[in-house]
Amino acid sequence: MVKRALIERRPWLLLSLFFGVSWWFVAGGAMPGLYQIAWKGAAVGALAVYAFQRHLGRDGALIAGVMTLYALADMAQELWLAAGGVLHAVGHVLAIWLFARNRRANPTRSQRLVGIALLVGVPLDAFLLAFGGEGRWLVAGYALILGAMAAMAWQSRFSRYRIGAGAVLFVLSDLLLIAANGPLRSVALAGALVWPLYYIGVLMICTGVVVRLRRERG
Repeated sequence: MVKRALIERRPWLLLSLFFGVSWWFVAGGAMPGLYQIAWKGAAVGALAVYAFQRHLGRDGALIAGVMTLYALADMAQELWLAAGGVLHAVGHVLAIWLFARNRRANPTRSQRLVGIALLVGVPLDAFLLAFGGEGRWLVAGYALILGAMAAMAWQSRFSRYRIGAGAVLFVLSDLLLIAANGPLRSVALAGALVWPLYYIGVLMICTGVVVRLRRERG
């Protein structure tokens, strides 16, 4: 019954789960490259459609836009890592706008401290992980935008245990990606964990925002 209800009421969410979970097994396989790129983009692309079709006003359009940019970034990343980074950064800026519009009125001291830690710690960690490699200042610049997104998500009025935690998983995924191209290049598990951490994080952010907005609209 639960599966049937999910298919009937949230087909795009189910489609996203299918592509998101299966991509972990499809990546690097025998499937032709263009199909792999489309398969990867479909995971978060379906989340964009899921958010858009909820008709949740400006905030709903913003989260759909964020997911669209992330999906485009996922596909571009397969062709050129830097292009994926630029598109992800633009998506983060749009997400910052969304969370700024929904900032918590009176964040606690611990929430402010976590926000500061993310804003400062993420670019610093990225710089250290990329140390000695080419373009580490660009990596740190991207990580600053990523850290700002996570900090704003943590201090937004949305659930910290869904949106905040999802943003932190996104951060961990990108830091692992940087490490997998640097000091952890020989550690296969580091690269293998990038996608599941990223996808689960994005899924938590999207569904968390949509559920909250839908609840508020009755």
